Formats: sequence, structure tokens, C-alpha cells
Amino acid sequence: MIIVGIDFTSRPSKSKPLTCLNCEFDGTVLRAGELVEWPSFEGFDAFLLSSGPWITGIDFPFGQSRRFIENIGWPKRWRDYVEFVDSMERSAFRAKLDEYRNPRPTGDKEHRRSTDIAAGSISPQKLYGVPVGLMFFEGAPRLLQAGVTVPGVLDGDPHRIVVEAYPGVLARRLIGRRGYKNDTPKNQTADQANARRDILGKILGGNCVDDFGFNVESPINLRDDPTGDQLDALLCAMQAAWAWQQREYDFGAPSGLDPSLEGWIADPVTCAKTNKLDSGDKEAIGFGTPDAHSIRRSKKRTVGGTNLVSLPRRILDKAHSDGRPELSKIMFLLGAG
Repeated sequence: MIIVGIDFTSRPSKSKPLTCLNCEFDGTVLRAGELVEWPSFEGFDAFLLSSGPWITGIDFPFGQSRRFIENIGWPKRWRDYVEFVDSMERSAFRAKLDEYRNPRPTGDKEHRRSTDIAAGSISPQKLYGVPVGLMFFEGAPRLLQAGVTVPGVLDGDPHRIVVEAYPGVLARRLIGRRGYKNDTPKNQTADQANARRDILGKILGGNCVDDFGFNVESPINLRDDPTGDQLDALLCAMQAAWAWQQREYDFGAPSGLDPSLEGWIADPVTCAKTNKLDSGDKEAIGFGTPDAHSIRRSKKRTVGGTNLVSLPRRILDKAHSDGRPELSKIMFLLGAG
């Protein structure tokens, strides 16, 4: 299967291009291949329209939080509010978000989706620092226009599948909160280079097999990019490959997903935490604590490359009723059979 990881930016240029890593996946090994850089959205748009089959993980928030959408009065379906956003100019979109945020009290100016809370990521309304709000503005309408499938969010071409990736959550599981990248040359350090070396070393050394269910082969020089974009593209590809492994189980989407509105990050541990959040088990995922890693290794179970912790109960029940041969083992491991 063709797996593609894309590190996104809201304003691509020659100095800060969109970074695309093409990979091959045979179910047991993800092999990194050609690296492509797009200095404008032209290459990105052409890729989205290219013939499948392929699945790509792209690093930007695909949706906004239900709380924000309801408060601001935008349409309550993903397709509808993305079409509404697409009708705006960039400046008008920024003004709308500023208009919403400015009068609100501290702590209630921006809201996170369930998947953001589980991943420890910032609000998709954010316009400053890392402007993920603008990444949403530029990216989500392009997915809609291209007619791709976004599992649980948008039904499109089943051979062109796009999932939301977030490399930061995987990097933190590997090296904690050490910085590993910077876009500004004067702020690029030896410590960051060592952190990138550690991330890639752990990936190639098999440290992610328990979570993802497969090994990774990649050129060592992906760690040499001080911006981290090339390494992030690999992490995005890993998350997309994991989702592909879960394709018979809604691509691993959390059971409490608000599919027609918020969207979700395709990451095994994040999806498991989202399930706990939506079940009300806030303490178990470290609610309110960014990236609290509470899924203990003793609870990680894998059958045929499928991370059982991340599978929603409804999917396990369906598989049981369908008589899937591996299900008896799955249910036994989870204490349900």
C-alpha cells in the first residue's frame, strides 16, 4: 500500500515548503521512499487529486470543536461549516476568530476538540505561535474540494484516504518534551539535533512496535533537517499506516467520535485516550494535562498488528457477531470473553 506523510504549513514557500514523504507498507514494515517538497499549494492539490489507492496522514487540524461551532453559530456538520469557511477570505476568517476570542474571559477564549485534549495539542482556533487555525483554513476546504475520504468525517473516493496526523504526540512519547526542531537558523541547536537522532533511532530500533504493530525502515538523513519537517513527515506516515491497518475497524476512529463535526487524530494512544475521555474517565487520561501518558505498556495488546486498546467496544462487538477468527483472542485479552 502507498502511504504518504505530509508536514503541512498554512503558507508554503521555497524556504518553508510542504514536505511529502512517500512510503510503501506491506503490513509488517513501513519503508520510507522518495521525499518531495512543494513550495506552493499547487503540488499538494495535484496530489490530492491523483489516482489511488493511497492513504495519507497530514499534519493539521481537520476540524473545530463542537463548543466553538455551536457558540459561533456555524453549521453543525463538518462539510457544511468547511464550505462556509471556504467562502471567506483569509482576513475575514482571522477577524471572525479574533471577534469570538477577544471578549471572552481568560481560559475560555479557545476550545479544544476531544482528540486535542487526548493528544495534548492546542486549540484549532489558534492563530498565533503555531497558527493551526490558519492551517485548518487552508487545508480543510482542499480536502472537501478534492473529494477524498476522511474516515468518520467525509465520504469520498474510497481509494484516496486522508487522516489527520499529529507528529508531536508521537515525538513526545519517544523523547518527552525535548525540543527537536526550529524553523529559524539562529535558534537551531545541537540539543535539537540530538533529539531528532534519538527519535529516529528509537523508531528504527522498534520502540513503536507495541503501539503501531509494525517496524519502520527509513534513511538516517531524515534526522538531519533542522526544521524537523522531514522527520515529521515520517511520523505522519506512521500514523497513516496505523490507520490503514485498522481499516476494517473504522480506521481506528474513537468510539465516542463526533464524526460529522470535530474529526480525530489518527494515533493509537490518542484514540485510546479519546475513548476514555468520551466515556467520562478523565482521570485515566490526565484530563487537562497536555500529553499525560497514562496508557501503561501492560495494557497494550496487539493481535495481527491491531492495537486492541484503541479499538472501540462497538467494533469489537461487531467483529464478534461476524465470527471473525481473531475475535475470540481479542475478547479474551480484554477480559470480555
